[in-house]
Order: sequence, then structure tokens, then C-alpha cells
Amino acid sequence: MRFAFLFAIAAAFILSSCEDGRAMPGYQPRTGGVASRGAVVIVQKGCGSCHTIPGIRGANGLVGPPLMFFGRRTMIAGEVPNTTENLVRWVRSPQSVESGTAMPNLGLTYEDARDVAAYLYTLR
Repeated sequence: MRFAFLFAIAAAFILSSCEDGRAMPGYQPRTGGVASRGAVVIVQKGCGSCHTIPGIRGANGLVGPPLMFFGRRTMIAGEVPNTTENLVRWVRSPQSVESGTAMPNLGLTYEDARDVAAYLYTLR
């Protein structure tokens, strides 16, 4: 009886932090970046010429994958887990993650990459 009670409390606690099996929309990985600055970098570097990116005006490219729901994805480029460290590495030096990728090195600084990561993680 006591076990059932403890199990019920634990289940209620876990379910209160989820919505339809997904993390609550408020969760954002810590990138050390600022999403609003990331949006500016995305525009400046022309990322929308290859990707469709929600919230970025004119970003309706079809060369690379669309980036909607990026914050929900588990993998980056089908190669590495979607973590802040891997995403910063990917946007700074895509070839180091996936040799032969069509994604170019855009010459992002570490700070720019953290800002871009912060923006991409808002896409839930």
C-alpha cells in the first residue's frame, strides 16, 4: 500500500513536468547566447537562403533542411546528439562534424555560434 502511494506521487510529479510526452515549452538549453542576437546573425549570414527558419523574414530556402522544431530534435545533421556543445561546433565548423556536408563554414565566432544556438533552441 505504501509503495503504491509513493509511486502515485512520483508519477504525478513526473507528469506535471510534461505535456503530451514532450518537455514543457519553457525549457531552453543553456547556450550562453542570446536568441535575439542569434536571429540577427542568421539574417546577416544568409542562413535563410538555404534553410526555412521560422521567425526569420525571407528564410524560406530549400537547399538545407527546414529548421522548424529544431529545439525538439535529438540529432544534429543526423550525426551527433543535439547538445549545446555539438550545435555550437556544427554551426562554427560543419565539416568537422560531417565531412563533405554541403553546409559551408560561415566564419562564425564562438559568441555568434552560441547566439545562433540560442535562437534555434527557441524553435519548439
